[in-house]
Amino acid sequence: MPFKCRRVDITKPHRLHWKCMQPVVAAVDLKSTFPEITRFDTVGSIVSVVVSNAFVIAGVVFFILLIFGGFSVIASAGSGDTKGLERARGAIVGAVTGLILVIGSFWIIQIVELVTGISILHP
Repeated sequence: MPFKCRRVDITKPHRLHWKCMQPVVAAVDLKSTFPEITRFDTVGSIVSVVVSNAFVIAGVVFFILLIFGGFSVIASAGSGDTKGLERARGAIVGAVTGLILVIGSFWIIQIVELVTGISILHP
C-alpha cells in the first residue's frame, strides 16, 4: 500500500514537517465476536426480531406511563393542583393512544401476512 503523507506544523508556521503514515486495514470476524449473528440469514429476520421486541417495549412503556399518570392523578387531586391533573390526564391519554397505535400496527402486519402469505413476525 502506498504511504499517505501530509504536511504538519511542528513548532512555528514557517517550519513544516512531512508526516507519513501507512494506511491500516482492519477486519473483525463478527461470527467469532458475536455468535448470535449466525441466526440472521436475511435482513427480514433482523426486522422480525426488532419488530417483535418493539411490541414488548411499547407494552412496557405503556404500563410505566399508565402507572405514572395514575400516581400523578392521585397526587394532583389530593393537593388541588389543576395543572398537574391535566398533565397526568395527558400522560394517560398519550399512553392509551400509543397502545392503540401499536395494536393497530400489529393488526396491519397480521393482515399483510394473511394477504401476501409472507411471514413477517415469525421468520
